[in-house]
Amino acid sequence: MKKYLLALVVFFMITGNVMAQETMKVEIKNGMLKAVNGVVYKSIYTGKTSRQLTMNILEPDNNELKPVVVFYPGGGFMTANNDRFVEMRTALAKAGFVVVCAEYRTLPDMYPALVEDAKQAVRYVKTHAAELGADSTRVGVLGNSAGGYVAQMMGTTNGESMYDVGDFLNVSSDVKAVCTIFGISNLLNIGEGYNEDILKVHASPSSTESLLIYGPSFAGSIGKSILSDSVKALKASPIGHIKENIPPFLIMHGSADKLVSPKQSEHLYNALKAKQNKVDYVIVDGAGHGDLYWYQQPVIDKVVNWFKKNL
Repeated sequence: MKKYLLALVVFFMITGNVMAQETMKVEIKNGMLKAVNGVVYKSIYTGKTSRQLTMNILEPDNNELKPVVVFYPGGGFMTANNDRFVEMRTALAKAGFVVVCAEYRTLPDMYPALVEDAKQAVRYVKTHAAELGADSTRVGVLGNSAGGYVAQMMGTTNGESMYDVGDFLNVSSDVKAVCTIFGISNLLNIGEGYNEDILKVHASPSSTESLLIYGPSFAGSIGKSILSDSVKALKASPIGHIKENIPPFLIMHGSADKLVSPKQSEHLYNALKAKQNKVDYVIVDGAGHGDLYWYQQPVIDKVVNWFKKNL
């Protein structure tokens, strides 16, 4: 018996046949994703400094022509880090979308720099659609917080040319669908409904919305409050560009948001509906501003399914 076992071991050693501890049967359900980070879509030269804006791309690795979602990350107009919201971006890519996360200029750069950047990101994607395996006729946008403001501006300014500067100007920056998550629709009243102390902060010349439009005090100049010129503030706000034939909107906001008033989304919804635009409005009960509610599967599924239906 010992000689038999020894011979069996020698046989396996010679032939390379090893009996596995476990055999798995796997059903192929998911495809592969390709990730390409740090793609430069815009170079900015001011005469004193130069800067490159980048995008991170998640692409389903197949030969199909895929719709695109361009995501603009939030950051209070102070940052726009394009490595955020990984869960949402991955879910969209797994659902068959090319997902582009584009950074944009933030403070101290002033409006309309961020909208100009957002427009160029879309034009870049459309121009390079072949390399991305993307359908240039189906490009939507998504953003949260200040990035929601950017996404809203993209949709509400469809057909307007004032923000189209830079490269790829032979390509339209118009988009086909917009999702805004606890986004800013009106720079004049971000704190609507909050207490008096918070309202004073937003009215201050040092608030981020004031700095976005008027810049900081410098060399003897005095900063201005966002409330100092309502016409100018509305022109720089998505709600100031509402008209008919705006692309479909999905608006989402948390009922417990203490940074951007839920009234922002309520007013945007009513303004879009008043012009007979297609709009869905979802309040996430108990959700705050960018807290863990927004990373849960029901919220992610809502966004993914909406884009599958509208893009």
